[in-house]
Amino acid sequence: MPIRITTVRRAFSLLYRGLAEVVHIEDGQYLSYDFAGWRELSDFKCQFEPEEHDWVRTVRFSLAVPRIIRLTIYERLPANTVRLSRRNIFARDGSRCQYCGEKFSTSELSLDHVIPRSQNGKTTWENLVCCCLACNIKKGGRTPEQAHMNLITKPVKPRRSPAINIQLSKDRYRSWKQFLDHAYWNVELK
Repeated sequence: MPIRITTVRRAFSLLYRGLAEVVHIEDGQYLSYDFAGWRELSDFKCQFEPEEHDWVRTVRFSLAVPRIIRLTIYERLPANTVRLSRRNIFARDGSRCQYCGEKFSTSELSLDHVIPRSQNGKTTWENLVCCCLACNIKKGGRTPEQAHMNLITKPVKPRRSPAINIQLSKDRYRSWKQFLDHAYWNVELK
């Protein structure tokens, strides 16, 4: 069961201390490696497949950054929270203005409070949407109803980080897809 995405530093720390092992997919098979085994495999990969991995380089050796690690022990599952950030809002809304429906680059988008802060609107998942500059100016400090504008989709808090879906489109991260799909279909609905 996927628990969370972690930093490379933490992954290597868990791996080195024997609290985790690398799960690597090779020819459709899942293989597990401890730190020493992963270091040995990394030496091989560095010589023959250097462009297929991200690398952490030390003075003596290079280690391929593992895509999946499996905890060998854990005490409790962490709380699954999704950070309210500009990047996650843009990812949730697909970089599409929620008023006109056009897709823009992130430099041409802003965040809009559906209920403006001047009318006691809060900065929450349910009150923030992507908005192009023209629609943001048109809406001004009014609600969509007051500005005679309609939201394309109602903003909601996502169950998992929307930025993950962007990363899954990259070929390097295809190994995550099976684990995340499994979690998506088997999570308890509330």
